[in-house]
Amino acid sequence: MVSKRIALLLIGFVPSAVVSLSSVSRLSHRRSATTSHYRQPAVGFPQTFPSRRNTSPAVATTTTTTTRTTTTSTSLPAVEGDFDPNAIQNSINDIQSGSLRAKLRALYKFTRPHTIRGTILASIAGTTRALIDTPGAIANADWGFMLPRAVVGMIALLLGNAFIVGINQIFDKDIDVLNKPFLPVASGEMSTGVAWAAVGFSGIVGPAIVYNFFPMMLFKLYMLGWTLGAIYSVPPLRTKRNPLAAGLTIATVRGFLLNFGVYYAVKDAIGAPFGWSPKVSFIARFMTAFATVIAITKDLPDVEGDKAFNISTFATKIGVPKIAKGATVCLFLNYAHAILTGVLAKAGTFNSIPMIGGHAVLAGILFARFRELEPEKLASIKTYYKHIWDLFYLEYVLYTLI
Repeated sequence: MVSKRIALLLIGFVPSAVVSLSSVSRLSHRRSATTSHYRQPAVGFPQTFPSRRNTSPAVATTTTTTTRTTTTSTSLPAVEGDFDPNAIQNSINDIQSGSLRAKLRALYKFTRPHTIRGTILASIAGTTRALIDTPGAIANADWGFMLPRAVVGMIALLLGNAFIVGINQIFDKDIDVLNKPFLPVASGEMSTGVAWAAVGFSGIVGPAIVYNFFPMMLFKLYMLGWTLGAIYSVPPLRTKRNPLAAGLTIATVRGFLLNFGVYYAVKDAIGAPFGWSPKVSFIARFMTAFATVIAITKDLPDVEGDKAFNISTFATKIGVPKIAKGATVCLFLNYAHAILTGVLAKAGTFNSIPMIGGHAVLAGILFARFRELEPEKLASIKTYYKHIWDLFYLEYVLYTLI
């Protein structure tokens, strides 16, 4: 039954892949910094990655090696997890040797699958919520019709995600060499030409699938996300150049559009009229505020690279300690809002234990993680940012229970 619930969420694709904006790298619209601004590669990081020697920030040269790196290095933390610089270099060597497996692995990394984790959880939670809110929906569903549509919807979802995160990696290649050297375009595992081919394929086939298999309302939502994802990274608009515009984009799509779209898609699929329930209204408000915090804190690990490119972010302007503290306060207020919503609601509107107790527990976890933060250490900053995302994921678990 759980698999059926998960499958139903894919019946109508919404522009959920645009949520990957919350984890992509910052703007590199100014490229006037000199080479003296660049940091040296991390300890143990092979210097066969795109080099900045004797080049301007907008131009990079690449050197290659035919030997595998065998020295031991310490894995470096990232939002996606830990990465091993030597393993990346070995992957480059394998790709240059013609290894199909290495090329497919680079393509997989190019899609940044962790970016759709929140989207998939939101879709599962939204689907579960819509099914619970509609009596008889599970028992009366035509699964023989819906499961094939679920597969098609998943393909569209993956293509939409690949388009958005891929086009960002292309236009942010230079700054990613500093901030996210493990990404395949920045590391040299994938050429710009191959990246453009993947983005072009995803950007054309994804919308075509949705247009041909799903209602026009969902196609419009998909294209809204497609457009927001494109102008976020592509000149001349590049909305990410403005921290406020970038934050509003992320908060709107992640907080409102995603939750509305999933709920609407499921209601449409089962033939039930759409209506804003107290639970859906709550999650839209809560996640909009949470996504706003993510939009700001996502720059915390990238301060060094942003400063090298003279990029203005809240983190570079105000400082990591103050932003981290302010973000934590905002999240605490958001949890307080959730608890008060549960306390003040009419009896029976929410399940009190997950709504009140669950959010109190998550607030406690947030406080514990903040106390562990050492803002002067990059590894600690990245770990703290990852914990914020973990709390974001856990909220969708509560959403199915409230």
